[in-house]
Amino acid sequence: MSRIGKLPIVIPDNVTINIGEGNFITVKGPKGELQKKIPSEIDLKIDGNQLHAICHSEDKFNRSLHGLARALMANMIEGVANGFTKKLEIVGVGYKAEMKGKKLLLNLGYSHPIIISVPESISLITPIPTEINVSGIDKELVGLVAAKIRSYRKPEPYKGKGVKYAGEYIRRKAGKTAGK
Repeated sequence: MSRIGKLPIVIPDNVTINIGEGNFITVKGPKGELQKKIPSEIDLKIDGNQLHAICHSEDKFNRSLHGLARALMANMIEGVANGFTKKLEIVGVGYKAEMKGKKLLLNLGYSHPIIISVPESISLITPIPTEINVSGIDKELVGLVAAKIRSYRKPEPYKGKGVKYAGEYIRRKAGKTAGK
């Protein structure tokens, strides 16, 4: 049995869960609504204010699905209750970000600006030109958008220039040394 999968998920008072036909789960909360289909090998049971994922088979594939299903449901509940945020920092001379309506405009040292459109459920905020806050209720989508923005100019190891996650450590390398 999966160690993660057997842990119960506490359901906050302001969140409602509906388990539909074929393990189709709908979670509603103050921030919004999320829907996901949980694999049929996993049974779901609501016991008071706790949600349990139950796995009936002990083979490796079903045990891995057990932990996955529990983690997905916990992320859905956390998302509709509190939401998720990823912070990105931009390092480099002339590198900046700004919002143009619903689109993000990035100047990252290329000959052209980069314009990014994001899904409706994701909100982007640029409190200062060198910081981007990506937030939403779907953890997977928030991480995907943040990774996409970071991929336009990953931090390089010599000067540390680029787009990085807040608090991310960039391993630095020494530059060239003078030869004989």
